[in-house]
Amino acid sequence: MSVDDERPTAGPAPLDTVRELPDSRTLRALTHPVRIALIEALLLGGAMTATEVGERIGESPTTCSFHLRQLAKYGFVEEAGGGKGRSRPWRLTSVGMQFATAHDDPETEVAAAALVRMLRERQFARYRTWLETNKNFPRQWRDAAGSSETIIYLTAGELEDLNHELLALLLPRFRERLTDPALRPPAAVPVEFLMLAYPISLPPPGDAQPGGTAAGEPADGEPS
Repeated sequence: MSVDDERPTAGPAPLDTVRELPDSRTLRALTHPVRIALIEALLLGGAMTATEVGERIGESPTTCSFHLRQLAKYGFVEEAGGGKGRSRPWRLTSVGMQFATAHDDPETEVAAAALVRMLRERQFARYRTWLETNKNFPRQWRDAAGSSETIIYLTAGELEDLNHELLALLLPRFRERLTDPALRPPAAVPVEFLMLAYPISLPPPGDAQPGGTAAGEPADGEPS
């Protein structure tokens, strides 16, 4: 069915899944600043029309309507039911995305790298905004927020395990608040966590890591 057709849906979107991005075509379809902005806005604000979401991200309803239809074509959003034309509300089909940064196919690897850069640039821009404006926040929030840096020696397998353990600690405790506003305490606001872990030097040439890849080979797994 064409994404331009009316197709009312029933019940809430299944926002308990993480979307896998397996190929270059899907990755490239998402690598656009307006489309990323639309997904971020729908994640925080719930279902919205092209006009409503356009007001949030500073784009025209026409622009938002076009990009929402493109996102729907690739399964990132769907109609929430009700309304016609630009008055149709749209919602996300999943709460997150996951894709590998290392691929055997060079085209897919290039597409994944481009999407990672765009996502990180947006996230670091928000962090810079926080650094520049945090004096406007109450002292309680300024004390609660923070950042840290440390260096630890790990094998590739240990690093992969640690990343999984950190996500397993964070997501089950707070994930449902993202999709159910009723579960949020009155004083809760959206807080962005960035977990970056990467080697700062190459392992010895030809040194195979137990439970991981051979030295010099990139490891998969770029959650977003």
